Amino acid sequence: SSGFFVFLVEFLNVNPLHTSNHRNMKTHKLIALLVTACLLVPVGKLLADNAFSVVYEGSANKPGTGKHIVMLSGDDEYRSEECLPMLGKILAAKHGFKCTVLFTTDPGTGDINPENHTNVQGLAALGTADLAILFWRFREPSDSEMKHFVDYMHAGKPLIAIRTATHAFSYDKNKQSAYARYDWRSKEWAGGFGQQVLGDTWVNHHGAHGTESTRGIINRDHGNHPVLRGVTDIWGPTDVYGIIRLPADAKVLVHGQVIAGMKPGDAPKAGAQNNPMMPLIWTRDHRWENGKTSRIICTTLGSGPDFESEGLRRLVVNGCYWLAGLEGKMPPAADVSYVSEYKPTFFGFGKHKRGLKASDFSWKTPR
Repeated sequence: SSGFFVFLVEFLNVNPLHTSNHRNMKTHKLIALLVTACLLVPVGKLLADNAFSVVYEGSANKPGTGKHIVMLSGDDEYRSEECLPMLGKILAAKHGFKCTVLFTTDPGTGDINPENHTNVQGLAALGTADLAILFWRFREPSDSEMKHFVDYMHAGKPLIAIRTATHAFSYDKNKQSAYARYDWRSKEWAGGFGQQVLGDTWVNHHGAHGTESTRGIINRDHGNHPVLRGVTDIWGPTDVYGIIRLPADAKVLVHGQVIAGMKPGDAPKAGAQNNPMMPLIWTRDHRWENGKTSRIICTTLGSGPDFESEGLRRLVVNGCYWLAGLEGKMPPAADVSYVSEYKPTFFGFGKHKRGLKASDFSWKTPR
């Protein structure tokens, strides 16, 4: 520290020991105090005001203690910036997982800004992750950040993909990127990351967006799957997505029934839309060119309001146990009660809460 201080003094042409007048002496002392203060403050503290992440340390002596989940929020419609912190708190406080939530932010203010598709930071956290949860829509990270994600996946590590993750990437600015083939419209790698890894890319709104909701119908062929343990009811106000290319190796755990209304008690829509029903939640293994295999859970349900469904929250928590190799420690009905108040903003473009920073999602209540 002292050597760095000397360097700064010389660089500024400041010599506090030889001054020409009283005013210069005060200036020199002020500079010295400011420099010393900077040297004494931890780097992490200096960065806190522009943080793009929040970390929930896992409770001790829980099944997930020692496992790290990195949760990637970044969509401009379905409030991933609200529901992922809520899930992170549950996973940390109730189940012991350390959870790091990353946000897309405004580079000028540090505010969470899901409409900024390119300011994606902090993906180096994936280097210590045991599991990642992806809830992006049309993101375009820099190549240096994207490399962390690709390296994570190529290591054969697991992933939970939520809603718009089927079209997580859209390379509109840097079409020459080494990762442009991850684009949801890719011709080189048909359908990009969504189709190749998850099972399908964006197709359409199969249910009417904003007027027809979704009920999850458990596939009895896989009713004993660990991910469905304790899950009895799933409903959400978002509509069913079209899924038309799902590979044969996918196991559909839950189908999406189109509901003719926006309330849980509304009747299923009559006609062809529910015959057959679309896949809603499935698992599959993706084998990479290097021989590594990533286990995947994908759900096309999952907006902020959808996660008011206890069944959907439990399914995701179960998925974390299963993908982290903790199936034997999974409870019969995982505790998914809220750790702090959760009143999600309804989905829609331009509806995200303004002026929020990552620190606004830190622990608010004792665990």
